[in-house]
Amino acid sequence: MELIDLLRELSDAFGVSGFEDEVRERITDLVSPYVDEVKTDTLGNLFATRTGKEEFTLMLDAHMDEVGFMVKWIDENGYLRFAPLGGWDERIIPSHRVEILTRSREKRYGVIGSAPPHILKEEERKQPIPLEKMFIDVGASSRQEAADMGINIGDPLTIHYPFTELCSGYVTGKAFDDRVGCAVMIETARRLAKRDLKVNLVLSFVIGEEVGLRGARTAAYQIDPDLALALEGTIGADMPGIPEENQPVRLGRGPAITVADHTIIVSRRMVEALEQAAVTEEATIPYQYKLPTYGGTDAGAIHLSRAGVLSGVVSVPCRFIHSPTSTLRLNDFENTVRLVTRFIEALPDILR
Repeated sequence: MELIDLLRELSDAFGVSGFEDEVRERITDLVSPYVDEVKTDTLGNLFATRTGKEEFTLMLDAHMDEVGFMVKWIDENGYLRFAPLGGWDERIIPSHRVEILTRSREKRYGVIGSAPPHILKEEERKQPIPLEKMFIDVGASSRQEAADMGINIGDPLTIHYPFTELCSGYVTGKAFDDRVGCAVMIETARRLAKRDLKVNLVLSFVIGEEVGLRGARTAAYQIDPDLALALEGTIGADMPGIPEENQPVRLGRGPAITVADHTIIVSRRMVEALEQAAVTEEATIPYQYKLPTYGGTDAGAIHLSRAGVLSGVVSVPCRFIHSPTSTLRLNDFENTVRLVTRFIEALPDILR
């Protein structure tokens, strides 16, 4: 599968926090040919394992879930009220098309509506619309019609626009945070499939990162790794109006190595090992540092598991995360795969 097709398949899959089934099914099919064992735990975390020659286990982590919403009320006129699952900026929510997953796994569609500006007071037009005043129009004229469509309280939904290729090696789509991390893990597994590994490799595709790093916490406890590396799509902010010193990462400069964020201060030993993997006599992989201390990742939960786990984070720069569409450069994705692959091949010696 071409890298762009892998990104497309994962981006377009439905996987709001707590409802990652469709993503997990697709990842299972994609990664199974390259590993020795695939299994799913009680919470829905997916583990794909390759056995190495030494008693050393590396946990690669990426979360399957995406930010979304949940139906919390259906009024007598058939309009849906909804609550967020994960972090959203209320300014960007209105007027988007949504995809709703019903209990029968059928998908229904609607539009997030709000009062039009013509009937608002002047001061109301200048303010973001509070989430509690927004609603979803699914074309139903009553609560019963909405029910007849299969829509119930508790159904998950997300804003969905299809994955699209832009010019000059750019692509756009939803849920790059963190389907791009999942894609990096799958492609890394493919490139390593016919190579001998010294270390045991556990690819951990986890649930619930966007609502509190939930899956990573239980996954790390089960895996009990010697080392962990979280893979993410992170905050690309190289855009008009943002000073360079406030841009956590920039597109086109390669994978981002985290030194610190809101959930972890990465060990200098781990940062130096990743730097060493990037710069060799054969070839240098371009990389950048994610400016501290923006955001957080599953590494925040993993490094506190049991007696502690040496952990790091490598990310693909993505503009506009936690929005209906994100943008990334394919060469950043490719260089992230190269860095992670080279890092794994050098283990465990690179840490000595």
